[in-house]
Amino acid sequence: MDNYAVIFDMDGVIAHTNPHHSEAFKQFFDKYQVPYTEQEFEDHMYGKHNDYIMRYFFKCELSEADIKRLADEKEALFRSLYAKDLVPIAGLPEFLSALKAEGFRIGVATSAPRANLDFIIDGLSLRPLMDSVLSSEDVQAHKPDPEIYLKSAERLGVAPGNCIIFEDSFSGVSAAINAGAKVVGVLTSHTKEQLPPCQHYIHDYHDIDVDRIKQLLDSHHA
Repeated sequence: MDNYAVIFDMDGVIAHTNPHHSEAFKQFFDKYQVPYTEQEFEDHMYGKHNDYIMRYFFKCELSEADIKRLADEKEALFRSLYAKDLVPIAGLPEFLSALKAEGFRIGVATSAPRANLDFIIDGLSLRPLMDSVLSSEDVQAHKPDPEIYLKSAERLGVAPGNCIIFEDSFSGVSAAINAGAKVVGVLTSHTKEQLPPCQHYIHDYHDIDVDRIKQLLDSHHA
């Protein structure tokens, strides 16, 4: 299966980090006296890049240097909050090992900064299973733009149409669809109804296996 790839977003897909991101943003925004609502978090935080999040919530002119400084502060806070709870979504390590044993190429493509990717991938000892890891620093355009998934497919040496992408957010699923891939929706942060249509849905990795991945790829070429 080395001409096929399975690509994973990270937050909400490899680890259920979104509650910790929410808590980090609440503490961060409270410090700067920035107002927010839970609905705004759902609409303007999950699956979004920090450039967008900071501009939306601060609602004032921010330089690139301002955004980087604020984002670095918030992400460091997130890592300190999440460090004690760092676990993969149930069944993921076994699922990755099964994919690897079948010869699938495996990638991670996240809108998160490289520091978070390294923190989670290395903290969970998943890097040896990965053939490509891309973070926000590796692209110019962010999800729902497909750049990160197109670049992942290229790095993996696989056509986008031969990729299955695991995503949990509206912008992430949209990016995967825009790349021309098949999508598995991971329902950690949203319901099926809150996401664009996916080919399959899971709550964790006990809900899927390698045979199902092969079926999804076969249906792509039917």
